[in-house]
Amino acid sequence: MIRTFLDGLYRVSGYLAGLFLLVIFLLMMGLSLGRGIGVNIPAGDDLASWSMAAMAFLGLAHTFRSGEMIRVGLLTDRVRGPARWWLEMFSLVIGLGFVGFFAWHAVVLTYDSWRFNDMAQGVLAIPLWIPQVGYAAGLVILFIAFLDEFVHVLRGGDPRYEKPPATTAEEVVERAIQSGV
Repeated sequence: MIRTFLDGLYRVSGYLAGLFLLVIFLLMMGLSLGRGIGVNIPAGDDLASWSMAAMAFLGLAHTFRSGEMIRVGLLTDRVRGPARWWLEMFSLVIGLGFVGFFAWHAVVLTYDSWRFNDMAQGVLAIPLWIPQVGYAAGLVILFIAFLDEFVHVLRGGDPRYEKPPATTAEEVVERAIQSGV
């Protein structure tokens, strides 16, 4: 039941990131086309930048769980046996520390913005905590994903964020194309 909930959380976070990507596209198209015909979208730049932050941070956990996040694979892929397990655990502890630090401070920043009633300084005067929620939520969900993987690897499981090694030359080429290398 918990596994289903966590996988759903990562998937919903990824879908929300995709939704914000669509919002950015629509805003940018509206701003570009509107400029040509003399129609202005008030605070369009602000909305696009807030959407960009939400998209980037909400997509982190899904990216991590899909094995697409940049990590220390160049080092860990060369180590085998118990040394690899220790190296994975060390990497996960370091990741937990950094992500936990940033998640904590993102939540505190968002809470302080709500508590002090900070308002956006742009054309659209809205409470600043509203666009900050996507940033803070994305980091908290990424922390949960790191903690989930830490517990899984600690209990002897293989990291779920790793893709199995390529078995054919075509698969190697396909992965290289997908990664942009």
